[in-house]
Amino acid sequence: MELLTSSEWQQLVRDFLQQSTRPLIVILGPTASGKTDFSVPVAQLAFPAEIINADSRQLYKHLSIGTAKITEGEKRGVVHHLIDVLDPHDDLSIAKYKEMATAVIDDCHRRGIVPLLVGGSMLYISAVVDGLDPLPKADPAIRERLEKEWDADDGWSLYDKLVAIDPVTAKNFAHQNKHYVVRAMELWETTGIQPSKLKKSVPPPYDILQLGLMWPRDEITKRIDTRTRAMLEAGWIEEVEGLIDKGYGPKDPAMKSHGYKEIMQWLSSEDRDREELAKVIMAKTRQYAKRQMTWWGNDDRIHWIDARQL
Repeated sequence: MELLTSSEWQQLVRDFLQQSTRPLIVILGPTASGKTDFSVPVAQLAFPAEIINADSRQLYKHLSIGTAKITEGEKRGVVHHLIDVLDPHDDLSIAKYKEMATAVIDDCHRRGIVPLLVGGSMLYISAVVDGLDPLPKADPAIRERLEKEWDADDGWSLYDKLVAIDPVTAKNFAHQNKHYVVRAMELWETTGIQPSKLKKSVPPPYDILQLGLMWPRDEITKRIDTRTRAMLEAGWIEEVEGLIDKGYGPKDPAMKSHGYKEIMQWLSSEDRDREELAKVIMAKTRQYAKRQMTWWGNDDRIHWIDARQL
């Protein structure tokens, strides 16, 4: 894969903006790849531009350290949207996110602003870029039964059922991803149609440029490990304790996020080994980064940038 240099991606952005009437710049990449740091200079190059968050965890209030949420100083005057807009109790469907994000994109265009969609949540980005139609609503009774089945063996048997029913959908995530496994099986039971065949798309009314940040595997692993330790040193455990004190718990959507779930489990255990906690979070974050790259790896619409040159 040929990676763009710093001068090449800048020229690509300039050329794109000259040719576009309704531009949308998408910045994606695996967790810890530096999307936040990269997005502000791109916004400044595309001025006037505003950034729309496409990280599912940064939508939530009170989750800051463990989500690497951008600070006011780091924004450098660039307006950011869809950050701190949900309570940790709130759930958010892909369809609702698409509605929220496209409303901001359309408003930017009305004001003559270039919108940048920035984040690592694959389905959120796909909902906008690919114009995915909303899927059927959740069935609470079916959802509860499937969640209990997942809990019985950490998702192994339910995931095996999904593999047998719809291997195309199953290959996009691992058995540990409770939310996606349960939702896929719920769609199957509700409609009788493979989830992969339910994903219909309508081309969005935008000119889209997708930029991806690429690191060698060993370097992204080091970045994940370093960032995890820095978050723990910065008070991630104390942040989770504060959330628990506010009344949030493991059933709340926000608290199922990477790291937050593991810290809650660690806080309730008798053996509190911080090093083991760090290793668990690092391992699960590396797994997530791998799934992200598997999702985007064969998408030839993405222009990959050599992140080492940024």
